[in-house]
Amino acid sequence: MTGKERRKIIIEAIKNSNEPLSGSALGRLTGVSRQVVVQDIALLRAQHYPVIATNRGYIFSDVHKFTRILKMQHSNEQTEDELKTIVDLGGTVVDVMINHRVYGKMTARLNIRSRRDINNFMQDIKSGKSTPLMNITSGYHFHTVCADSQEALADIQAALQKKGYLAEILPYEHVLSNHAK
Repeated sequence: MTGKERRKIIIEAIKNSNEPLSGSALGRLTGVSRQVVVQDIALLRAQHYPVIATNRGYIFSDVHKFTRILKMQHSNEQTEDELKTIVDLGGTVVDVMINHRVYGKMTARLNIRSRRDINNFMQDIKSGKSTPLMNITSGYHFHTVCADSQEALADIQAALQKKGYLAEILPYEHVLSNHAK
């Protein structure tokens, strides 16, 4: 099998999978090492394939037309409800970002789009020694949220507002949300 054929198999496997695929799993599928898969993924990204690495493996980026950055503030105990509110209304939580006055902007990819993803994320948080990124900024954080329509984004924003999770974007923070579509 040539490298080109192998990369085609990798792309199709990632596209058609309902779950992230690890480099090891893709290596077993194509008969190469995980390191070769990592190199193949780098080549695919260079060819503009929207492959994203998550902590659970590789996924094909959802292509949503509509994106919004929302500023949130809540407790650790409310995190699961916040995420469920977003995905239950058709949203994907692309990332979490904080804006620390000393450390600057820090972003972590999440790509949470289902209750299964939420359960996995919450289990990772509960079983680890780390705390959510928002704890650095007293619960304040931003999420990039994607959905298939502006109406879905409006519904998500309204539900989060009703639950008291949305926070006001301050004047100096508007530059953080300007790249939303």
